[in-house]
Amino acid sequence: MDKRLLDILCCPVSKTPVRPLAKNELEALNAAIAQGQVDTVADARVETPLQDGLITVDRKVVYRIDDGIPVMLPEEGVGTTQLRDFPSAA
Repeated sequence: MDKRLLDILCCPVSKTPVRPLAKNELEALNAAIAQGQVDTVADARVETPLQDGLITVDRKVVYRIDDGIPVMLPEEGVGTTQLRDFPSAA
């Protein structure tokens, strides 16, 4: 993702900056999606694994990236507190 775009993106609700999901974070999220354990903040079940994503720097919300385009809609965010095996901050 373009560094300039990443520098201006933030969570549309909290205004917290975002960063790319690390590989282990993406793998943990997709494992939970495969087990049917992930909902968006709007309570819609997430059924399709993410190819890529952004996470707020406070690690509370994940936003997917579709075909290189960040989907920064509040209702599309995925709260990380629902993820039992989400990696801890390094």
